[in-house]
Amino acid sequence: MDQLLYYIARGLISFLQSLPVTWVARIGRAGGALAFWLDARHRKVTINNLTNAFGREKSPAEIYALAKENFRRIGENFACAAKTASMTYAQLQPHMEIVGDEKLFAKGETTASISRVFAIGHFGNFEIFAHSVQKLPGFQGATTYRALKSPALNRLLLSLREQSGCLFFERRMDGAALRAATRDTHLILGFLSDQHAGDGGMRIPFFGQDCSTTKAPAVFALRYGLPLHTAICYRTRLGHWRIEVSDEIPVQENGQPRSSEAIMLDVNRAFEIAVRRDPANWFWVHKRWKPARSRAVAAPKPKLESQTELIEGEDAV
Repeated sequence: MDQLLYYIARGLISFLQSLPVTWVARIGRAGGALAFWLDARHRKVTINNLTNAFGREKSPAEIYALAKENFRRIGENFACAAKTASMTYAQLQPHMEIVGDEKLFAKGETTASISRVFAIGHFGNFEIFAHSVQKLPGFQGATTYRALKSPALNRLLLSLREQSGCLFFERRMDGAALRAATRDTHLILGFLSDQHAGDGGMRIPFFGQDCSTTKAPAVFALRYGLPLHTAICYRTRLGHWRIEVSDEIPVQENGQPRSSEAIMLDVNRAFEIAVRRDPANWFWVHKRWKPARSRAVAAPKPKLESQTELIEGEDAV
């Protein structure tokens, strides 16, 4: 069964990669619209999440319409991610722009002098973050991932992602390798930071509601003295995206390190602004506001220093 799924997925990806980007985007939107009607579980999660965030601002009809568009966007993003994975940076340039990349270089510099940490999220076609680093002289893209349960599908996903030249570190096993790469290479290191982080996350607000949030970007920036930014991928039109780089999020205040909670609260606020700007652009099908489990029944968290101190991230959908 594992191999069968691999060949089906490989065939679908090959088909999408043979088509123009805008065709792929339309196919993805159609698939997302179909999923909205067939996937009752995630439809309910999406409507509940949108109600939690916008229930005081939008009517039930507006939230329902936004949920439908969100499914279309997710379908579009997934299909386009398969397509853009096979494209060169030159081929992608007409479809992608980057705003704010000058913030990553000190005044007068034209190439990287220090690694930088990015808190990123599931906005738009977020897979093109890996390609965007090719515009930044001297930087090497890197990020963490959680391996899929299916070895064959995991190999397929990695083969797609690695075409961008980005380095990928499995967050549960590659902590030492990631730390070594940070010391030896000027990295643009992206942490997906917008999903439920389990019992190891810290409880801070997002849209005014307490939720588990990863501390990885803050801890990594503090530990290695690196600048921290957010970056958001916005869909500008069918098959076109804009990545916007934020100003640095302060990790020091009055010469002293800020707390991880204060830093990640700034990240959550930046994400909230991005969601409000284009609500359909985010990944609403994930259960972001899971309640905290009782400490009495929660599984003990291992010391992160040994394996995953800096890269433990969000739960799967």
